[in-house]
Amino acid sequence: MTDTPTDERQELTFESDPGSTRSRWVAGGLALAIIGWMGSGYLLPSEQAEQSAKQPVAPRPVTVAVRKSVAEPVKQVFVAEGQALPDRDTMLRAETSGQISEVLVDMGADLQAGEVIARFDIAARQADLERAEQERDRAQREFDNASSLLERGVATLDRVSQARATLAAAEASVSSARKAIADTEIRAPFSGRLESLDINLGEFVSLGTDVGRIVDNTPLNIRIQVPQQSLRDVRVGQIAEVAFITGETTTGKVTFVATSADPETRTFRARIEVANEDGAIPAGISAQLRILTGELTAHFVSPAILSLDTDGTLGIKTVSDDNRVEFHKIDIVRAQTDGIWVAGLPDEAQIISIGQGFVNDGETVDPQPEQDGDDLPAVQPAPNTPEAAAPADPAGPIITTAPKDGTPVAANAGPAQ
Repeated sequence: MTDTPTDERQELTFESDPGSTRSRWVAGGLALAIIGWMGSGYLLPSEQAEQSAKQPVAPRPVTVAVRKSVAEPVKQVFVAEGQALPDRDTMLRAETSGQISEVLVDMGADLQAGEVIARFDIAARQADLERAEQERDRAQREFDNASSLLERGVATLDRVSQARATLAAAEASVSSARKAIADTEIRAPFSGRLESLDINLGEFVSLGTDVGRIVDNTPLNIRIQVPQQSLRDVRVGQIAEVAFITGETTTGKVTFVATSADPETRTFRARIEVANEDGAIPAGISAQLRILTGELTAHFVSPAILSLDTDGTLGIKTVSDDNRVEFHKIDIVRAQTDGIWVAGLPDEAQIISIGQGFVNDGETVDPQPEQDGDDLPAVQPAPNTPEAAAPADPAGPIITTAPKDGTPVAANAGPAQ
C-alpha cells in the first residue's frame, strides 16, 4: 500500500469481497420467479378456466305456481238496463166545446174500448139536429116533386139537379149535427186504466182540452239501448229474462231492433214485449234484461292472474309441456262477483297463478303446483333476471318462497303485470 496524506479521504469499496454480489443474484431470481408466476395463467391456462370460458353458467329458472284449468261450456248473455213502457198511452182530449153534464167513471177505473167516460150538455146540439132533419125532409120533398114533374115533361133537368144538390146539403147537415152530438161523449179509445181525469160535473171545457189519460200496460214494452258491438247479438224473436226493480221476474220476447243508431249515443233502440195480462206490473219502472246470445267454452279464473303483454294486450300466461311460458290473448266472456270467464286459452291449460309478473313469453320456468292459501314467506327473485336488478315497487308484485324446498317463487299480490 502507498502512503496517502492524512488530510485526504478515500472511498471504501468491497468489490474484492467474494460475497458482495450474492444479493443481486437473489433479487434477480425472485423477480424472474414472480414474473413467471404472473404470466403462467396466460401461457398455460387451466383446464377449469377453459371449461368455464366455453360453458357459461345458465341462470336459474324462476319458480312459479301453476293451476290446472279445464274449459267449460258457458252461456253468452247480453245484459242491459231498460224501462217498462205501456203498450198504449194516450191523452183524452175534448172533441167539442160545452158544459159537462155527466161524469160516469172515476179516476183509476179499468175501461173497455168505447166505454163512455163523460158527456157534454147536448140541448143546443139536439136542436141543431132537429132543424137539420126538418131541412132534409123539405129538400127530399122538393127533389121528389122535381123528379115527378120531369117524368111528365113539365120540369126541366136543371131543376131536378138543383133539388138533388139541396137534398145532399141537407143530408150533410144532418150528419154534422149527429157527429156533434156524438162528440159530446168522451169515450175510451182502447181498453186500459184511466190514469187521470181532469173534468168535473158542470165544468165548461173547450175544444182540444186534455181531460184525462188512459194507459194500456197489457202487454208491457221494455225499451233498451243496444251498443254497436252487441247489435248482431240481439235479434227479433229472441227470448229475454226480465227482472223488474219491484222484484217480479218474467220472460219476454224481442219484437223490434232499430236499424239506425241514435246520432248522440251511437246505440240502437230495441223493444222487448212482456205479457202482463192481469196488469200487476206497473209501467214506468226499471228492469234488467238478460238475453241468451250463444254458448262457448271458457275458463273461470281470478282477475288477479291477468297480465299485460309488452304492447298492452290483455292475456294470461301459461306453462307448456316443456316448461316454457306462453302468453295467450283472452276475451272476457262474463264477469261475476267471484271471478271471470275468459276465452282464448287451450281446453286444458297450466295457468300461472303466482309469479306471472316476473316471467316473460318464451322463458323457461320451474312450475310448481299451487299451494292452498297465500301465507308464503317473502324472498328475492332469482339472480340474473331483470326483476332482480329492478327497484322494488310497493304497489307491485311480492316475492315469496315455497315451503317445500326453499326455491324462489314469485307471488303477484296486486294486479297482473
